[in-house]
Amino acid sequence: MSTNKNFLICGGDLRQVKLADSLIKDGYSVTVSGFDDKSLFNENVVFGKFCKETVNGADVIILPLPCSKDNKTINTPISNDIININELFSFVNSRAIITGGKITDEIKSLAQNYNLTVYDYLNREEMAIYNAIPTVEGAIEIAIKNTPITIHGSKVLVLGFGRIGKLLCDRFSALGAEVTAEARKVSDLAWIKSYGYIGIPLSALSRTIGVYDVIINTVPSGILTEQLLTLVKDEALIIDLASKPGGVNLEAASKLNKKVIWALSLPGAVAPVTAGIIIKDTILNILDELEATNIGTL
Repeated sequence: MSTNKNFLICGGDLRQVKLADSLIKDGYSVTVSGFDDKSLFNENVVFGKFCKETVNGADVIILPLPCSKDNKTINTPISNDIININELFSFVNSRAIITGGKITDEIKSLAQNYNLTVYDYLNREEMAIYNAIPTVEGAIEIAIKNTPITIHGSKVLVLGFGRIGKLLCDRFSALGAEVTAEARKVSDLAWIKSYGYIGIPLSALSRTIGVYDVIINTVPSGILTEQLLTLVKDEALIIDLASKPGGVNLEAASKLNKKVIWALSLPGAVAPVTAGIIIKDTILNILDELEATNIGTL
């Protein structure tokens, strides 16, 4: 794809700041809106006031992750600017490509009212895989800081054996932990054992959950119920990596004095530079694919 394209980044956090810098280094023209501090950015990034001229001149519009917290305004956590989504869409030119993260059905429907399509980069498989790396590193950091023991020799339980679960098992095992992984599928349990970890089905958790020093959940459903939490030893650390609604009964955990850390959005928190580059690479993949199928006009 040619670098002779104008990118507009509307709102976001340090991930979008680093995304802008990375695009500039790749030779693209970048304008940002929804940020207050110019010193955060590369000197070649253009600050644009949110208006029709700024939006209409963009070939690619990048919205943040999450795109919005109220389905009405763009998420601008490091700015006092208010960017109305409906107004933004009304300014977009017909040739532009719009991308964003965690796009709700309501926002998609609003875009359709203007004959626009918003491509959700968070749903891309490559982003999910690469995002798992800083997520796992963040979990390791949390475990080190919040337990009085070394990871080496500790008993670690990983709930779920998806992308993040697989990496958690690999990294904690490499640090010398005795790793057990929970999975529902018989095929996943077979993979767990073939990798050299201990596999356990959900139905058997109540028999062993009291032995673990660190319990890490990756499943976005109520897997750690009050019944199971009563069996967790008091000194254990529970790290919930699952997106909302999470996988831990927090009310029960508080009542039982269990130590729980709900660690949301770790990539942006622990590695914003890497997270920004991951978003950039994913967006460029989307644009390349749209060009290849003649959907985009880039």
